[in-house]
Amino acid sequence: MGMNTQNTTPAALIDPVRFAQELIRCPSVTPLEGGALDLLQARLESLGFVCTRLPFSDKDTPDVDNLYARFGTAAPNFCFAGHTDVVPVGDAKSWSVDPFGGEIHNGILIGRGANDMKGSIAAFAAAASRLVAAGDVGGSISFLITGDEEGPAINGTVKVLEWLAAKGETIDACLVGEPTNPQELGDMMKIGRRGSTNGWITAYGAQGHVAYPHLADNPAPRLVAMLSRLAGDLLDEGTEHFQPSNLEITQVTIDNEATNVIPAEAKARFNIRFNNLHDAASLEARVKAHLDAVTQDMGGRYELKMICSGDAFLTEPGRFSDIVADAIETATGTRPELSTSGGTSDARFIKNYAPVVEFGLVNQTMHKVDENAKVADIEALADIYETVLKGFFS
Repeated sequence: MGMNTQNTTPAALIDPVRFAQELIRCPSVTPLEGGALDLLQARLESLGFVCTRLPFSDKDTPDVDNLYARFGTAAPNFCFAGHTDVVPVGDAKSWSVDPFGGEIHNGILIGRGANDMKGSIAAFAAAASRLVAAGDVGGSISFLITGDEEGPAINGTVKVLEWLAAKGETIDACLVGEPTNPQELGDMMKIGRRGSTNGWITAYGAQGHVAYPHLADNPAPRLVAMLSRLAGDLLDEGTEHFQPSNLEITQVTIDNEATNVIPAEAKARFNIRFNNLHDAASLEARVKAHLDAVTQDMGGRYELKMICSGDAFLTEPGRFSDIVADAIETATGTRPELSTSGGTSDARFIKNYAPVVEFGLVNQTMHKVDENAKVADIEALADIYETVLKGFFS
């Protein structure tokens, strides 16, 4: 392990709360950059980070700007990953303050992105500034920040990781700053996530008059039978680190306004959240087996489409998770639960390149009106991230 060789000029330490306010004041609603990446880049460059802006485009999705910044050239490379894009504010009149004002009231920072996740980005920037100022970076510190996490997630983290791989640049460990705590800072960190796959079923028949069913072919009973089989399938009973997988039917549609017509099509949509006992291919085969069994019994035909947004992953508990958990316990007095609960995050892409865990702020108000974070939590999070970096480089 070598010390970084990057030359820097002395720079002021970053105040995590003030910087979080400044980031919130950038209206970076997906896919707009809104000035947030510009602000972060300027602050990191003042610390000596080498910053690269990575705009990516795709013919079917909006253009997205991203940022990769690195301090140092030596290994190991500790990466902080996150996003500056935020969801829309909704009804701005329902907010008690300007959603992009970054106001503090009674020790609470209110604004879109306060906990998801500009507060975390500010805290990590503050932690990095402390190690840089102290000359205590025993390797490299990097930021992988996307503007596409709340959107399609096509032109963001995935393409930045591919760009890094093409350059031969390695990430040795990654911490994602998503809000992970259900109630209080220190409750929970994520060491994995369940996978998610969506499915669409179309059952086909033949339209006809309800009084003459023998002259038609009603697909609705077949669809009902298919959904019954899917809903009744116990996918698994969970594992040591994962809750049981679950399939939820999210939509059933028959486009038929007439009361005396047998429809020609019946459609349904479902989602499966799954643990690491499954993958997208095995689940699609399992679903297809159920649908085939129904058509073998009842006849007819169907179409199935399934799209997986990410497989399940697990970062096995060990040195990396211990470093993070120890830092959290030191700052909060609470040993965090090592969880795999919740929805998906960009960690589902990063896990293909490096061990990854997640820890950020309290998640109770993310995406809500008056999204907020305690000032004290942002300050404590900066301390936690600083301790994580020191532990990792020790």
